Amino acid sequence: MALEKLTEGYGLIEGPVWHPDRGLLFSDVQGGGVYAVTPHGEVSTVLEHRRGIGGMALHANGEGMIVSGRNVAFKPFDGGDSIALLTQAEEFGQVGFNDLTTDAAGRIYVGELRASPFADNAGQVPGALWMIDTDGTSQVVGHEILLTNGLGFSPDSATLYHADSTRRAVMRYDVLEDGTLGPKTVFAELDRGVPDGLVVSEDGTVWVALAAGGGGVAVLESTGAVRTFVDIPLPMCTSVCFGGDDLRQLYIVSGSEGAPTDRAGAVFVLETEVAGLAVSPAAVTLD
Repeated sequence: MALEKLTEGYGLIEGPVWHPDRGLLFSDVQGGGVYAVTPHGEVSTVLEHRRGIGGMALHANGEGMIVSGRNVAFKPFDGGDSIALLTQAEEFGQVGFNDLTTDAAGRIYVGELRASPFADNAGQVPGALWMIDTDGTSQVVGHEILLTNGLGFSPDSATLYHADSTRRAVMRYDVLEDGTLGPKTVFAELDRGVPDGLVVSEDGTVWVALAAGGGGVAVLESTGAVRTFVDIPLPMCTSVCFGGDDLRQLYIVSGSEGAPTDRAGAVFVLETEVAGLAVSPAAVTLD
């Protein structure tokens, strides 16, 4: 199956997550809102208004989703009140949170931002990686991330991959039994664009969106070596997600940077031979 464009007309698409009934959910960071697109290209609005959502995950209660931005919060699908799970602490220099993922236990891992991604000093002020445990408590589990982006676990859950766009690298951490992390090491350094969102397939391959002119997805072996690239017809490739009933559809999302219009962000899909890993819903208490 060739690369197919499902929808377009957005500013900066981020946070793709597969919903078995709604299709691919995605945010528009600049335009605001969360949308769903089916494999047939039918688009609907899931959440209105909120801008700046860089990462998303489903919640195990089936009634809403976790979103990042100025805070990390549960947003119900019915439009009810949000529940904040992790709020920014301005006294520590936090301005918000970006990409996130969940582990098999339903813990949330999310990177903080110490400067806006659109500011002149973006990616220059180191931030932390946070874990929100299932009981709602949170703690720092990683340090010195310049511009936090994609997160994903290996098939055995023993490794967490984390893109640091400023360093043009994907880092790795050993995952300890309680969900905390060992020291950070370099998994792969990339010289095509900068690493943004990422996802892992069941064979341990890491699929990394290449932003800032990268124009596609780097497919990395479990050793960190580049296996191949998947090209898209836009320079700003922002994130990736596996979906479909068998998780063999690779959804690729993009932004408008470098395109002829500021509403060029699009969603593409490609059939793959290998299935993606299922990402567990968040199981964090909402009390």
